Amino acid sequence: MMDYSEAVIDHAKSPRNFGDLPKATHEGKGSNATCGDMVEFYLIVDNGKVKEAKFRGVGCALSTAMASMLTEKVVGMKVGEVKKMDKEIVEELMGEVNPARMKCVLLPVETMRSIME
Repeated sequence: MMDYSEAVIDHAKSPRNFGDLPKATHEGKGSNATCGDMVEFYLIVDNGKVKEAKFRGVGCALSTAMASMLTEKVVGMKVGEVKKMDKEIVEELMGEVNPARMKCVLLPVETMRSIME
């Protein structure tokens, strides 16, 4: 079993930026049918930069923590930077993740990236 950082555990227990964003300029959702995880992101993008980000979702602790961490990470980022996010962002934000759980943490990353297309 992997030992996750205090930050990961904290984001899983107390997700940041959870909820709707009524005036979102970008939104989208993704799901993983094999495990039941689902995430929706709502963003306000202005002048090519993310100004605000929120999410809603149902999923495992790692999926929830990653979605929460992403909403904090992307604020201030350029759209092009968000589009380029890949599994390296997982290591930056969460550290080492058990390969069997990688699909859980990549769901929020892939969903966030896809709504910028």
